[in-house]
Amino acid sequence: MFPRPIDRSGFATQLGYQIIVPIALLIWLLPLIAIFMTSIRPAADINSGNVFGIPSRIALIENYIAVFTQSEALRYLTNSFLITIPTVIISVGLACLGGYALAIYRFKVALPLFFLFVAGNFVPYQILMVPVRDMSVQSGLYDTIQGQVLFHGAFQTGFCTLFMRNFIKALPFDLIESARIEGVKEWKIFWYVVLPLVRPAIAALSVLIFTFVWNDFFWANVLTQGESVKPITAGVRALNGQFVNNWHLVSAASLMAAMPPVAMFFLMQKHFIAGLTLGAVK
Repeated sequence: MFPRPIDRSGFATQLGYQIIVPIALLIWLLPLIAIFMTSIRPAADINSGNVFGIPSRIALIENYIAVFTQSEALRYLTNSFLITIPTVIISVGLACLGGYALAIYRFKVALPLFFLFVAGNFVPYQILMVPVRDMSVQSGLYDTIQGQVLFHGAFQTGFCTLFMRNFIKALPFDLIESARIEGVKEWKIFWYVVLPLVRPAIAALSVLIFTFVWNDFFWANVLTQGESVKPITAGVRALNGQFVNNWHLVSAASLMAAMPPVAMFFLMQKHFIAGLTLGAVK
């Protein structure tokens, strides 16, 4: 029923595994290696066609400093944090409240409402581009940080509620009933009983939403026009001039933009893995 572990397989299978895995890993890492090699090349190499060869010299510090001195990269990074962190707080906070209500309370529309959250996750976001843009323009939220936070929070809350509802539903209901019998108020049950038990799930969800929102490129271009409110994913394009493509600076800025989600994952790795495996073993 289950595949046999590699260490229990034959010699040929183990040898093939040891050969194929490093090759597959190298193929997967090739784009990242290419971007890194481009980020440390001087502009003369790229202009002369030396894109995949050995760099004539290493311009690591020069290129990464130029990202901040020749563009608004610092502002773009600041905008990304100003957009992502409030979105995570709003989405996860509303999801905890909504997930608690859908998982604990019994009312007639609980299941249809839950299905509504599930169905919302299957709507392609591309078809929402025109109405969302019109709504942002009419409400005065177009080309603002606040508008991006509100729309990202609205889009992510459905998935977050689905996520948190399933985790809270897996908790023993006897804990809730015992607290109610003791006369504990409902908000205290939520704050002191439920939230500590689903803390790993909250951490895992926070990492996921942080990564989703930080890496967003579509809405960053739909909801913004000026350079002053663009996040780093959309602002990287400004490093290319009108007549010159500074691919070495674009590559350096792209790697710098990828660092915060990677750093957050490693900082929250313990809680992230615990959240994904919570409830897997009874």
